Amino acid sequence: MSSCSIANVSANKSAPIPNPTLDAPLAKVKGEQTAVVAGGCFWGIEAVYEHVKGVIRVESGYAGGSADMAQYRLVGSGQTGHAESVHITYDPAQITYGQLLKVFFAVAHDPTELNRQGPDVGTQYRSAIFYANDEQKKIAQSYIAQLDQAKIFSSKIVTDVTPLKGFYEAEGYHQNYLANHPDEPYIVYNDMPKLEALKKELPELYREK
Repeated sequence: MSSCSIANVSANKSAPIPNPTLDAPLAKVKGEQTAVVAGGCFWGIEAVYEHVKGVIRVESGYAGGSADMAQYRLVGSGQTGHAESVHITYDPAQITYGQLLKVFFAVAHDPTELNRQGPDVGTQYRSAIFYANDEQKKIAQSYIAQLDQAKIFSSKIVTDVTPLKGFYEAEGYHQNYLANHPDEPYIVYNDMPKLEALKKELPELYREK
């Protein structure tokens, strides 16, 4: 996996990311709901969401393609239709779907890069939101329109909003990659800055793991 950089995210933003105007309300009782997003190499996005308030667990994996092709070696060819993705399980009484998307757009990746993140090139690194229901679809589409209209980014957002047809967990060595390899140069250079950005830009959503 080649290197990608958080620097592009900050450089392309002209203003802080606002809260979504359309969002689900906080639930009155504790529970579990899920969200699936993609935005470049899944190690960094997984690590970011593991430090987000209200998130219960995060798995790295593949979405957008078929189950029989959901293997790292095949996905890496860019020919399977998958995107490297993360499956987020969260408590809707602590955090909303819209707030998860705020993290996605603010610090997890650059949503203006088409089929790439930094030097990582290919459809497997595309920016995508895989919605599970009509509510998630409406919130995602509304938020993208809101950010584009406000010209938060210097370029138009290219994030796909597409139905979730399946999520396939990645191989075990990809899970909790940052926690298991904190001193690896790739992690130090590319993914630690995302955690620092989360802590600095969205302190109300940050928590220690």
